[in-house]
Amino acid sequence: MLRKTFETEIKQVKDEVLVLGSMVEQAILDSVEALKKRDMKASEKILQADRDINKKRFGIENQLMILIATQQPMAHDLRLLASIMEIISELERMGDYAKGIANINIRMGDAPLLKPLIDVPRMAQKGADMLHRSLTAFVNEDIETARKIPMEDDEVDALYNQVYRELMTFIIQDPTTIERANWLLWVAHNLERFADRVTNICERTVFIVTGELTEISDTSSEFWKQQKS
Repeated sequence: MLRKTFETEIKQVKDEVLVLGSMVEQAILDSVEALKKRDMKASEKILQADRDINKKRFGIENQLMILIATQQPMAHDLRLLASIMEIISELERMGDYAKGIANINIRMGDAPLLKPLIDVPRMAQKGADMLHRSLTAFVNEDIETARKIPMEDDEVDALYNQVYRELMTFIIQDPTTIERANWLLWVAHNLERFADRVTNICERTVFIVTGELTEISDTSSEFWKQQKS
């Protein structure tokens, strides 16, 4: 296969990764919106969307395997293909967080939300924005941006902390709210983990360019580092 053909194939794969990223981004936003409106049908659609996400991920993986087998890539090309394999795996797992939120909404049945959702939608929006920009950095091999985006994870952690404190206050005041508080806590936890995985994508972008696979340090408190361990 000629180099020009290989580059064309790589561009197609990158385009598919962006499509997959867009599907995941929409899923996480839709899952929170469905929860906010207590829309069961919308949550059921997200479960179907998760199957589409999985199918897209495996389709890209198959393309990568063919390229690796036929091209015997070296150096930068090998790092790129290996990193894309990891990135699509991260995206598939991020889609699972949206599915988890949809399942929570369905499991809640007719139970009303314990409190209006304010910080939870902010977490979803911030996470989706970070994902969008991290994939743009990946496609452009922009390591400067890739190194900066993980610093924003503190904002998501702060929102999670706020949600946690509010829910604990409800439980202390009225222990009968434990179940409903726990549902929202799991939603917030899914969103916090969603944002964490953006860092993994950024680290792969740095690896593609530099060949160094290292953790991108952040400014999170020791408390949050312990929570994530």
